[in-house]
Amino acid sequence: MLGFLLFLIDGYDLFVLGTVGPSLLAYQPWGATPATLGLLGSVTALGMPFGAIAAGWASDVWGRRVPLTVCLSWVSLFMLLSAFAPSLGMFVATRAATGIGLGALVPVGVALVADAAPPRRHSLFVGVALTGIAVGGFVTALVGRALLPHMHFQRLFLVGALALLLIPLVRALVGRELPQADRQAAAAPLAGRNKAAQLFQSGFGPASMLFWVATFIALLLSYGAGTWLPTLMVKAGYDLSSALSFSMTFTLGAIVGTVVVTLIADRGFLKATTLGCFLLAAVAMLVLSTPQPRWLLLAMSALAGVGTLGTQNLINAYVAQFYPAQLRSTALGFSLGVGRIGAIAGPSYIAAITILITVPKAGFYAFIVPAVIGALVIAVVPARSRSSATTRPVEVPA
Repeated sequence: MLGFLLFLIDGYDLFVLGTVGPSLLAYQPWGATPATLGLLGSVTALGMPFGAIAAGWASDVWGRRVPLTVCLSWVSLFMLLSAFAPSLGMFVATRAATGIGLGALVPVGVALVADAAPPRRHSLFVGVALTGIAVGGFVTALVGRALLPHMHFQRLFLVGALALLLIPLVRALVGRELPQADRQAAAAPLAGRNKAAQLFQSGFGPASMLFWVATFIALLLSYGAGTWLPTLMVKAGYDLSSALSFSMTFTLGAIVGTVVVTLIADRGFLKATTLGCFLLAAVAMLVLSTPQPRWLLLAMSALAGVGTLGTQNLINAYVAQFYPAQLRSTALGFSLGVGRIGAIAGPSYIAAITILITVPKAGFYAFIVPAVIGALVIAVVPARSRSSATTRPVEVPA
């Protein structure tokens, strides 16, 4: 439940910019353009690699509690400042700062949940907790549909400041959810403290690189869709209320779909399920680009949620299961840290396509090629060797 709430904060922030996008573009005092929307999505993601890598490493060295407490405080502060930024320049700065704290939430949160998950239910436990991201997106669309355009769009960022309320839960729960022996094993180093180097030892190297590329693509798709889906639907001829309905269906599809695909993955099909979800995103976006009955477009929007957010949830579960507990948070931190470059590029990539290619369908086509490439990357991830699968904690001098 704590992991779910952590990811809900991340998901709310992931989708809030897309929800307020049309209102932001219509806000004349700031004079924002589609390029501005892409810039805002990218600068939000700019600090995430640093937060992810630093928090992932710190979590494996000092435990999960301190990194979580620090990043929740950070996120609350800058979401509050975003809600009252007096100018576009200040708003951009607060979004960039928020990204640092948000980058830390997922690797530490996934490691925390994976530490407590039964061995045969890693994907399900991690996946269900990660549905908090999609629930956060659903809450964003729900709040946006209720309040926009009647309320100033910046006020939607106030909800993100509620992350501060999770700190007492972190202080009370983190570090006590496992037996003492398991906590010590999860905190012990494999062979010293150079954990970045360990990602390329014991047969982990090729898989580490491929996980980074797959995460890059999945986050490009997720952040591109989260930032641009409502705007693309408006450009396709739907009004704001209908576009937000598609956004809500997108996140609901990710919630339900993640549970379904993780149940399948835990039956020994984690790799095949992850590959299939990438292809599902490509098919869904292709159908969304064509005139179809409303019910079919809503269904494809739900499948697009599974293929983007659901795929990233599966990759996180894949990484958490692939590495031993002592290296889990560092592996997730680097995977998400390097992959966050995709989150940085995603919104600007879609913005560039929609600006350079004026055909309304172009934005949807921009998702298809990366999704197919992502499926190919997952297809060549090697199986974990027997030696790397063995957890070998070493004795640490008192």
